[in-house]
Amino acid sequence: MAQPIIPVLPADPTSRAALDRPQTPRWVDALMLCLVTAALYGVLRAAMTWRAPISTGTHVVLDIAHLPLYAALSTLRMTIAYLIALIFSLAYAKIASQSRTAERFMLPLLDILQSVPILSFLPAVFLALAALFPGRTIGLELAAILLIFTSQAWNMAFAFHQSLMTIPQELGEAATVYHLGAWRRFTRLELPFGAIALIANSMMSWAGGWFVLIFSEQFPGPGGSNFELPGLGSYLKEATEAGNTMAVVLALITLVVIIVLLDQLLWRPLVAWSDRFKMEQSAAGDVPPSAVLDALRGSALVDWVRLHALVPAGRSLDEFLSRPRAIVPGVVIERTRAGWRRAAPWVWTAIVLGLVAWGSIATANSLTGLGGSEWRTIGIGAGATFIRTIVALLLAVAWTVPVGVWIGMNPRWAHRSQPIVQVIASIPATAVFPLLYTLLLGLPGGLSMAAVLLMLLGTQWYVLFNVIAGAMAIPSDLREASVTYGVTGWRRWRTLILPAIFPYLVTGMLTATGGAWNASIVAEAISVKNRTYSTTGLGAIIIDASNTQNFRVLLAGTLVMSAIVITGNRLVWRRLYSLAATRYRLD
Repeated sequence: MAQPIIPVLPADPTSRAALDRPQTPRWVDALMLCLVTAALYGVLRAAMTWRAPISTGTHVVLDIAHLPLYAALSTLRMTIAYLIALIFSLAYAKIASQSRTAERFMLPLLDILQSVPILSFLPAVFLALAALFPGRTIGLELAAILLIFTSQAWNMAFAFHQSLMTIPQELGEAATVYHLGAWRRFTRLELPFGAIALIANSMMSWAGGWFVLIFSEQFPGPGGSNFELPGLGSYLKEATEAGNTMAVVLALITLVVIIVLLDQLLWRPLVAWSDRFKMEQSAAGDVPPSAVLDALRGSALVDWVRLHALVPAGRSLDEFLSRPRAIVPGVVIERTRAGWRRAAPWVWTAIVLGLVAWGSIATANSLTGLGGSEWRTIGIGAGATFIRTIVALLLAVAWTVPVGVWIGMNPRWAHRSQPIVQVIASIPATAVFPLLYTLLLGLPGGLSMAAVLLMLLGTQWYVLFNVIAGAMAIPSDLREASVTYGVTGWRRWRTLILPAIFPYLVTGMLTATGGAWNASIVAEAISVKNRTYSTTGLGAIIIDASNTQNFRVLLAGTLVMSAIVITGNRLVWRRLYSLAATRYRLD
């Protein structure tokens, strides 16, 4: 029998288990208090600069003394974007999982949003937010946060939706038997069950955020002007363009330090904490270690905050959101509600159709001036990029599945390799692409092979992180049963490992495909030492249209990419999702 549904509310710190834990030294509590105070002070100082007047030009100083400030500003933008992405992912996946009609529309839309390159909507985002806050830096800050959000949200939404669709039937029935409302079902069942996949994709989201950091902190303005925010991404961009190798190395070292600190202070404790939500029939095997989590569990300061603030607030919120709605008698009210329920679908359908009609007319007017030769070029480029995407995806699956399973099923190696994987996945490829491109030009296949390998850098991590999460979620009793019955080799892969990781693998492949389309804009065209190298592909067409402000070609390329993504979603991913939800769930 599976573990009982685990409440999210913290345990009473006065319990016997809490008293038996090793107590954290007082100096650790003092250090935690100082870190929290410093973080709050930094946020307030950064918020004060957002009201500063906006100005054009480059304001990034390639001086090592400014690196800590730039790193802090970029980390703050990443944190705000991640929190927004997390809320969006939970809400979006929850809504999509509750209605088959909504799911048919929302999942393809999510697939399009994760696949469309950032340069396709960068000008529109910048102009809209700059106009919303004229003359103030806050417009640029919000634009940067929104663009980082676009690299973080989609894979988390897909991962949580996959978790909701594969919840074992007996747990869903137990939630119904205990009359759990929507809020308690979410906090007691759905969120805990999806915690492992959500944490793994959160780490991937941070890596994706670092990937687009250079694009998100500099904006091309009208008339050739340039707007740039101080940060680690803009520092890397200026150092790369200036050919300052020492500055690039120092910036990358700073990035690695941030990633390692986040791994030790945030992700590793979360991974160790999420192990409690595995589907187990027996005692768990090796639990991922975390010194920080042990320190938090034995901290008198954390226990005091939990007892006097978190627990009362959590109980109040739980009672408020779980409170049954008052039933107001009255035939008129009931008739009004029934009429609204009948009319609501038609109202929303009319609104959506109106927006689609307006968008279609505006798009048709914008594309009127494109000739046959331009459409032919876009079609050939789309075909070339599609082939590279498939090849990059197959290469990613070929090595990430065995490596991810090995890491996920060996907690000790996961403990050692997790920060290494995060560091490699988080290094902005735009900072190392020029060097790699120069080295790859000599390979057989030239630019096309170089583009495939560079697209692989933007796809493989999505598969790897999800496979690791899937392997970590395999129940220990199933592993022990395979050992007891002597199931080894390919038979073990066929009967245990591949079925168990299949839902996670589908999510990883889906998000990796979107990552490949997105990475095509930097893999198919790149400037090295004032010389531009490009190959045939939709990514090269989009980046050239963005640089020349040819908005018709930019729109046409984006629409063609969206059409390919929708077709793939309907023919491939929807069927695989259905297979994962019906056949490969832990029932």
